[in-house]
Formats: sequence, C-alpha cells, structure tokens
Amino acid sequence: METTLLSFPSYKPPPSQTQTLKPTTPFFQSSKPKIPSFKPSPFPSIRAAISRNKKEETVETVKTQLENCYLLAAIKYTGFTVKQFQDLRRSFPESSKLLVAKNTLVLKAIEGTPWDALKPCMKGMNAWLFVHSEEIPDAIKPYRAFQKEKKVENDFTGAVFEGKFYGPGDFKQLESMPTRAEIYAKLLGSLQSPAIGLVGTLQAPARDVVMVLKAYVKKLEEESGGQ
Repeated sequence: METTLLSFPSYKPPPSQTQTLKPTTPFFQSSKPKIPSFKPSPFPSIRAAISRNKKEETVETVKTQLENCYLLAAIKYTGFTVKQFQDLRRSFPESSKLLVAKNTLVLKAIEGTPWDALKPCMKGMNAWLFVHSEEIPDAIKPYRAFQKEKKVENDFTGAVFEGKFYGPGDFKQLESMPTRAEIYAKLLGSLQSPAIGLVGTLQAPARDVVMVLKAYVKKLEEESGGQ
C-alpha cells in the first residue's frame, strides 16, 4: 500500500498594508523668520517739496514787498490771537502790508540789501510791516491806536528806514518825523522869510534838511511837468 504525501504551498504573509508616511512639513522647522521689506514712501519727498516751494514763495513775497518800500518794521507776534491779528491788518492803510514770516526767510530775502540792517530783530516770532508811503508817522499810528484799544503789550522790535536801524527806543524819532504837508509849509516859509529863516532850516538835523530839499525838488518837477 502506497502512502501519498500531500504537499501544501508554503504560506507567505501578505505585504504589510501599512504605509510609511513621509512628513511634508516638519512640526518644528528651523528657519530664519522672514522680515518684510519696506519700500520708502513717496509722501515724505512730496511734503518736503511742498514745504520748499512754500518757503521760496514766502521769500519772493518779501522781496516783492520790499519794492518801493520806505520802512520795514518788525512787531512782536507772540501772544496775538487770530482775531486780533485780523483786526490789526484791517487797521493799516492800503499803503502798508502786514506779513507773518519766519525770520530765516525774511533774512534770506533782505540779505545783501540796505534792509540787511534789520538783523537785530531776527529773534522770536515777528510780524513784518512794509510801508509803501513816505508818511512814516501815519503808517505807525494805526498800531499805536491798536495797542491802546486792545491793551496789547506787543511792541515794535525794530525797524529800518533809509538803511538805518531803529531799535524799540528809537521809534519816537520815526513817529515825530514831519509829514509831507509840514515839510512843504516849512520849506515855503523858509524861502519866503528873511535869510535867518533859511539859516535856521539849514541848522536842522541833516535828515530833515535832505527831506525838505527832496520835497522841494519834487514840487518843482511836478509844477514843470504840469505846464
């Protein structure tokens, strides 16, 4: 009797169903933090250009006001209210202009001119009075009246007239200068009076004599032009 041996195929376990996961993003990643880059904004340069243009315009405005200007005076501006300054502006005649500008800009405009004598006033905040009339006392009177009415202590810090600097204590000389009418009357009186009257006129301060002679020459020119 033969014995039949049965052979069975050897069992091989199926391949593992588990998959090895490859981390795409590690939990802890050592990398340098990214710093956002900032591009310079164009606005600062625009503001600087506008500021520069305003400064240049102010300098040109001052230079324009200096044309045919007889007196340039500085008034202490600190402490004025907006309404007070507006009222002050309206109190001056059309021949006078009141302007607020930085000392550095005014100094730049007057540099190298006879108005350069105004340098001692370049302190603090100033309002600038440009007088385009020979009637200097009449140009100063509105501010004196404003001081009394509004009880303002702000005073003139200085002025330049015919290239000469006048400090705060020298304004009486400017305020007591003869008017055009007074000069004419004095001149005509001197010419019509005896010689002693003319000698008295010539003995007056040199500035008064020059003003008298200028007025007389102008009067003769006007008379000759009208014929």
